[in-house]
Amino acid sequence: MNFSKSVSIIIPNFNGIDLLRQYLPHTLAAIKNSGSPYEIIVVDDFSTDGSIEFLKNNYPEIILINNSQQKGIALNYNQGIDIAKYELILLLSSDVKLSPDYFASQWKYFLSWDTFGVMGRITDIESNHIHDAARLPKWYGYNLKTSSLYYPESKQDRLYTLNLSGTNSLINAKKLKEIGGFNELFSTFDYSILELSLRAWQLKWLCFYEHEAICQQNNITQNNLLTKPKKSFFKDQFLMHAIHLNNWELMAWYFQIIFTEVIPKLLSGKWWIWNSFISLIKKRNLIQESKKSFKILMADEESDITLNVVVKKIRSSMNSKKGIEHYRYKPIYA
Repeated sequence: MNFSKSVSIIIPNFNGIDLLRQYLPHTLAAIKNSGSPYEIIVVDDFSTDGSIEFLKNNYPEIILINNSQQKGIALNYNQGIDIAKYELILLLSSDVKLSPDYFASQWKYFLSWDTFGVMGRITDIESNHIHDAARLPKWYGYNLKTSSLYYPESKQDRLYTLNLSGTNSLINAKKLKEIGGFNELFSTFDYSILELSLRAWQLKWLCFYEHEAICQQNNITQNNLLTKPKKSFFKDQFLMHAIHLNNWELMAWYFQIIFTEVIPKLLSGKWWIWNSFISLIKKRNLIQESKKSFKILMADEESDITLNVVVKKIRSSMNSKKGIEHYRYKPIYA
């Protein structure tokens, strides 16, 4: 396809000099192979390992944001989004090796006005097992889960994904800026990118998965869900539901988490769940501010789409696809 767009590539970094040295050349090769105008923005989160000096000495063309204190990955991405000047923005982890033709299969999605973004296939860098693919949503009572992965058997199929990936996501820059970037209430990036994607869906903007856009991820970050503080993970899970559920569904969700999450964990001695729940309560004013600002944006876009509608749209789209496999955080072999 001759069609392409200009790209701003945003890479957050914290003490990742070895990762930049190893994987940045592959990013440059992929974007140069695409023939598209581009810029690379590295947002450094107060590194002390020589990352800044390495970039200045070896990649003087890279735009560098050098934070004087740690701000966190969501705010790092927002800093890059604010100054990005091109049509598309690629959110990219520093530990990712892009395939030489990574961009070629993704341009077609941006021929449609309603595309928000597209993520590519993420494989282990050593075994080539699929680490992440399209996310299939499912309700468990009033809890929304995205632990099922799926991918197409046919190259012609376009698959929706509930959420894009923080590892690699190519996004319409105008829409990303209009939506306000990442909500900085969140401290884990899994829920930051999920919450961003939910806002996009509710504005009638679509998120896709492209199986032929391949990147490999360094195994030091794989299964990182297991190493994240449980307090932060559950706090963000609670926040996401509190922001995006409304009226009686929100009340029903509160009762559900109290009786199925908070009380059972407290009884088993998992006191950190109380801290997660109290953190949610303390942020109730900020939650209301997030809900109010998003409601205004939805009104501007003339949208009244709920999470239920989004989930039904994604799940029903599978009925027209053949050969889709789906798993629950199990290895998927390419």
